[in-house]
Amino acid sequence: MRISKAQAEKNRARVVESASALFRKRGFEGVAVSDLMKAAGFTHGGFYNHFPAKESLLEAALASAWKQMAAERARTKDLEQLLSCYLSLATRQAPGKSCPAAALAGDVSRQPRAVKAVFAGGLEEMIQSVQARLTRGSKPARREFAVSLVTRMVGALLLSRAVPDESPLAHELLDATLCNALREVKS
Repeated sequence: MRISKAQAEKNRARVVESASALFRKRGFEGVAVSDLMKAAGFTHGGFYNHFPAKESLLEAALASAWKQMAAERARTKDLEQLLSCYLSLATRQAPGKSCPAAALAGDVSRQPRAVKAVFAGGLEEMIQSVQARLTRGSKPARREFAVSLVTRMVGALLLSRAVPDESPLAHELLDATLCNALREVKS
């Protein structure tokens, strides 16, 4: 039985959304096509109705994750709130719903150029959104600070997730980065 084009697009979007969360939670290699199709509510065989290969899904899922993060950043009222949300315990505990840079940078480094390009585009947008919230200094200085700030945000979140939950270091990494970033932003 054939489905409508509109239904096929909805089905594809469900696969992409499920894959976006699963990839961020378990990494690209940690998710089999059968796992992501099951999570989306479909059979494994339906995958190739939507994507020619897993790489195509990686690109779409990564783009979806960045779009979701852009919407999250847009909901914050200022840079201080953005930093507080990003460098939080809640974000640390929700890799499937948070920043693809902190969840997938290591995986992306081993992917084909097309996947890296999607990653770079999302990261650039993140840097630009932080830069747009900076008010002092020249444009080159704001850009440099935004790149530095995003790098520290991502690094702190990534490292915090890499240590055991019960380790005080997990919290210290986020707290110290947040305190220093807020101090720099306000000075």
